[in-house]
Amino acid sequence: MKKIEAIIRLSKFEEVRDALADIGVRFFTFKDVKGYGQETGPRIVYRGSTYDAGFIGRVQLDILCEDEKVDAIIEAILSSARTGEIGDGKISVYPVEEVIRIRNGERGAEAL
Repeated sequence: MKKIEAIIRLSKFEEVRDALADIGVRFFTFKDVKGYGQETGPRIVYRGSTYDAGFIGRVQLDILCEDEKVDAIIEAILSSARTGEIGDGKISVYPVEEVIRIRNGERGAEAL
């Protein structure tokens, strides 16, 4: 099993969600995150001085899946989240040792 962590633009969230649904991804979690990178953040003017806020809002998706589905999920995210501009985001893949469904104690792939 794997955990896919994708950080994407907020404006691309719905496209990515739809692309994942099209390939049968039934469940994932997401949260608002902020980052600092090559893309510059918004500038704030306060009392005549300009400040670089530096942090850019993004959405982080966490997807647990079976090993066989990793490539399809990555391709769905890449094709729906890419704009070709700096700041499109990152995808990371991590091994997962165990998944347990709290409701009934199912383990492994059945718990996904």
